[in-house]
Amino acid sequence: MNQYATGSTARAAARVSAAPVTAGARLTGWPHLRRAMWKHRWIYLLIAPTLIYYIVFKYVPLYNAQIAFKDFQPLLGIEGSPGVGLANLEGFLNSIYFGQLMFNTVFFSGAKLVLGIPIAICLALMLHETRFAFFRNLIQTMTYLPHFRSWVIMYGILLMMLSPGEGLVNEAIKGVGGEPIAFLTSPEWFRQVVVGSDIWKETGWSTVLYLAALLSISPELYEAAAVDGASRLQRIWNISLPGIVPVIVLVTLLRLGHILEGGFTQLFVLYSLPVYSVGDIIDTWVYRSGILDFQFSLATAVGLFKGVIGFILIMVSNQMAKRLAGRNLY
Repeated sequence: MNQYATGSTARAAARVSAAPVTAGARLTGWPHLRRAMWKHRWIYLLIAPTLIYYIVFKYVPLYNAQIAFKDFQPLLGIEGSPGVGLANLEGFLNSIYFGQLMFNTVFFSGAKLVLGIPIAICLALMLHETRFAFFRNLIQTMTYLPHFRSWVIMYGILLMMLSPGEGLVNEAIKGVGGEPIAFLTSPEWFRQVVVGSDIWKETGWSTVLYLAALLSISPELYEAAAVDGASRLQRIWNISLPGIVPVIVLVTLLRLGHILEGGFTQLFVLYSLPVYSVGDIIDTWVYRSGILDFQFSLATAVGLFKGVIGFILIMVSNQMAKRLAGRNLY
């Protein structure tokens, strides 16, 4: 009897000890993954369009990126075109325009980043602190609307405001006895117009992120600070700003990765031949040299160059954010 009980106990203990192993195997197996995907099928269905977009337009075209290392000839195709190694990239780096293009690109991206983020943060703080709901909604609407207008429409507005003939700004300048200024065709003013118009168009949209972060801060923190006698400025400095630091870090990281973009659509609409020296960026030069002149290999090589630089910047900025702010992107 004791021997039977001992044998049964041993078998039961063996089953109990084996159960976690079997369960663990199921957790990492394909059947469990399939059941989990079916359980959350509606979530996967929601993200399916985004996944399909990236697969079709981002990953599949990577196959064609090999033309950056070839003298691509459409009649020969990608496989039949002769290879040239890094000659296309070397041609771009050794171009007489390379230094000016890099400076213009980094200048526009850096100015928009350095000026745009603080202005958006200040606007979000002011909207968050105001007690007048009607005024807050009115300012939000006025600042959001430009984001939804294309740069073609924005160019028409800027032309009405800055035209040297009948522009509102030049009419005011002439009204005080000054000479009209050709803002859109003057190398001395074009960069200021580009940066200012971008801030005007995108600040309201950027404010949404910071305002949402401010609204997520617990009201109890503000109430406790008020009870302790903290002024409004002290509450902003010690509660509001630290509360949105993760969002600031995230936005900065994402924008640093696109530091070599410069804003192709905006500049393509606004610039003209007289301001090429101060308004031409990498993307606009590639459009003229690589697309209009059918130098597809050159355009692809520059695109890969920008991608590598952007990847390095994201990695470096991610590590800096982890050290300085205690948070990172991934």
